[in-house]
Amino acid sequence: MPDPVRVLRTPVVAALLIALVVVLGVTPGVTIAPSPVGDVLGEVSGPFADQGGTGDVIAPAAPAATAAHTIDPHLLAIEQDEPANGIVRAPHQLRGYAWPLSQVRITQPFGPARGASAILDGKAFHDGIDLATFCSDRVLAAHDGVVLAAGRRYDDFLGWKGDLTAYFDRLDTLGLWGTLPIVVVIDDGNGYRSVYAHMYKLSVKVGDILKAGAMIGYEGATGHATGCHLHYGLFNPDATGVMGIDPAVWQKMLLPDSEVARIDPQLVFPKLP
Repeated sequence: MPDPVRVLRTPVVAALLIALVVVLGVTPGVTIAPSPVGDVLGEVSGPFADQGGTGDVIAPAAPAATAAHTIDPHLLAIEQDEPANGIVRAPHQLRGYAWPLSQVRITQPFGPARGASAILDGKAFHDGIDLATFCSDRVLAAHDGVVLAAGRRYDDFLGWKGDLTAYFDRLDTLGLWGTLPIVVVIDDGNGYRSVYAHMYKLSVKVGDILKAGAMIGYEGATGHATGCHLHYGLFNPDATGVMGIDPAVWQKMLLPDSEVARIDPQLVFPKLP
């Protein structure tokens, strides 16, 4: 009787095994890890704390699936019909949005995400989308609007549900302003605000009136970021829905424990090809 080990070592059997691996797309021992989460919140003492673009190309991450754009109904408690004052409130009514980067690569979608600071139903939740191309790429306004904040002093316009005095005092006392991300907040003129975080340098200032597609600055890695990318968030400051914040974050930073609920930006952006 032939030795089965010796049979498995024959060139024919080896070739058949290799062909099976190729056909099935199986690579033993290889797993794909999720992309790291960028977050608009947070001071950081790492290498990107006060840095921006360097022109280095960021290794591409696997694009997120975009076929279904869903949102939990309790994320927002807003009007579903256009109110009497003419301001659009419901996400399905929003128009005129364009992607803020010319080459869109979603590295972290809106939704549950390990390590995110927002909390929904007791689980970590990424309250925007992360887009990455390369350091110093041009970031464009996603919608017509007016600049409310431009720089590291933006928290008054992020929809926090509570007083920020203790948080600001802590930043002043410990000299932590430089650890925050560079952020642009724009009033989109339709009841919503767009948040652009982790910027490198800005080309706009508070009060600027912009058209969709106008340049607002450069993609960077300021604040709590593992590499150059843009965190984009979209919310209605008058919404009654809220999202919680990780207690470890708000207790350390003396922030409020919740924020106005965000919506999935992919609900308003053109569908990706």
